[in-house]
Amino acid sequence: MSSVIISVLVVGGTGLLIGFLLGIAGKKFEVKTDERIEAVREALPGNNCGGCGYPGCDGVAEAIVNGSAPVTACPVGGMEVAREIGKIMGEEVAETVRMTAFVRCGGTCDKTRNNYAYTGVENCAMMAYVPGGGPKSCAFGCLGFGSCVNACQFDAIHIVNGVALVDQERCKACGACVKTCPRGLIELIPYTENGCHVQCASKDKGKAVMDSCDAGCIGCKKCEKNCPAGAVTVTDNVAHIDGSLCTGCGTCMEECPRGCIVR
Repeated sequence: MSSVIISVLVVGGTGLLIGFLLGIAGKKFEVKTDERIEAVREALPGNNCGGCGYPGCDGVAEAIVNGSAPVTACPVGGMEVAREIGKIMGEEVAETVRMTAFVRCGGTCDKTRNNYAYTGVENCAMMAYVPGGGPKSCAFGCLGFGSCVNACQFDAIHIVNGVALVDQERCKACGACVKTCPRGLIELIPYTENGCHVQCASKDKGKAVMDSCDAGCIGCKKCEKNCPAGAVTVTDNVAHIDGSLCTGCGTCMEECPRGCIVR
């Protein structure tokens, strides 16, 4: 019986000693963390979408507190979250422009043509491994298999009539669809902008565009010649509009014979 008691006392004493030593080590090697990091993290929406360019909300919270990211770094939270973080950081927050995604393709099923009927994996990235880069005859247009839809956490983009369409009210401008599109057709533009945008990215020459799509830019330069603000230029057979010069007068839209310029 005495041996059992001795064993219990030895084990108990050893446990107490180890606990005591661990407590000392914990105090000695404790890593001090800025309480603001947790406060900023709580203010963030918690989507961990990566739209800020950091590995999730934890990463951007630490970057904001460390000064390597602005208080407006979260595109999902917008100005509301930015102001809250600004209070935590003791900073004034300047008004930022709300952004939204825009798909540079208007080649819907009724306007574009296919080279063949495709049956297989419906993934835009996989089209690089199938003949012709996909069934659509336009090598620059939206593939319509919804990789951007799967990437969006906010249900803000859907495939409608063969082309990705953005719900601007739902879009948080996280950039996930921009990164996902293998053809680089999606870009972020100001939400409130009244300017015009070219809904085509084809670099093919006019005849080739007309053969493959009824809504593609043919590089005729009518928009460029008639734009009173000099905001439109045609390069690589497709029109480009400089948002900083565009006044939103709509002249380019009226002059475009293909209807590929939209607000």
